[in-house]
Amino acid sequence: MMIWIPILIVNVVADSIRIFIDNYVSDYYFKGQHSVAQKTFYGWTDLLFGILIGALFGADFSTATISTIILLFLSGFIASFGGIPYQRALEIEDSTSIGIFIQFAPILYLILGWFFLGQAFSPLQLVAFAFILSAPLVIIFAARKKSRHLKIKAVLYALLYVVFYVTSTFIFVKEGMNGINLVGAMSLVLAGKGIGSLAIIYTRPKLRKRFYHVATHSKNKVLKPMIINAFIGVIAHIFYRLALSLAPSAALASAISDTSEPIFIFFMGILLTLIWPKFGRESLTKKAVLAHLGATVLVVIGVVLMQIQI
Repeated sequence: MMIWIPILIVNVVADSIRIFIDNYVSDYYFKGQHSVAQKTFYGWTDLLFGILIGALFGADFSTATISTIILLFLSGFIASFGGIPYQRALEIEDSTSIGIFIQFAPILYLILGWFFLGQAFSPLQLVAFAFILSAPLVIIFAARKKSRHLKIKAVLYALLYVVFYVTSTFIFVKEGMNGINLVGAMSLVLAGKGIGSLAIIYTRPKLRKRFYHVATHSKNKVLKPMIINAFIGVIAHIFYRLALSLAPSAALASAISDTSEPIFIFFMGILLTLIWPKFGRESLTKKAVLAHLGATVLVVIGVVLMQIQI
């Protein structure tokens, strides 16, 4: 059965919306206030969702090994640290650019496969690397000279985010769910993610103070989009991991996600900016749109080439 495909589509849509809400909240409410402070909120919601999902839907750890439990928890814990460079990237760039920059993920998956599993690179995959790596360059060189250094900074932040994200997913896929059902696995991942975020926040009191300052200054209006995004983020997270577990291979599911998400984000960014400029917040100048379109095409070509077996 191909049920994992519509599940993956739900993930792509939810994750794209999450990126736009993250960009809106970071740019509108946390501008100049260090948007990583949002982890004060998301740390508690991730932990709460992890506990509730496990309790309400029947987490089963009956035959699980201690190592599996620890590794799945670690998967979420590592993912939480990716939120730091991700939020910093959003402070600099728009949603469409970030959606393109984070497509470094397929390259890193192959590198981890080569390092841990002994998989070899094909010549075509090396060509695919070049396509994907050239996508951010299109956006950088399309920008004004004065802002290019900021674009490069955003790319580096996005790359660091991808390192955390891919490492987390790789642990999840490699370990599998030995003796644990999907509900149990996701409760551990979300709990690990929540505790990781809270560890960051409670070792940096200034971030908590900034979050409370923003919440008070906005009369708690910032909490509404953050609550919505917390639900959307959990849906995206669960559906992606579910698709990975149901697909014939994790690489195939990841490839479909990596090709469809930047396309969806590109058109969604244009539509949202035209209908709701305050939320879309994308540059719709001819030069910017063409740069984003060209970069998106390069990413899609690269990911497709990466999956061709020769």
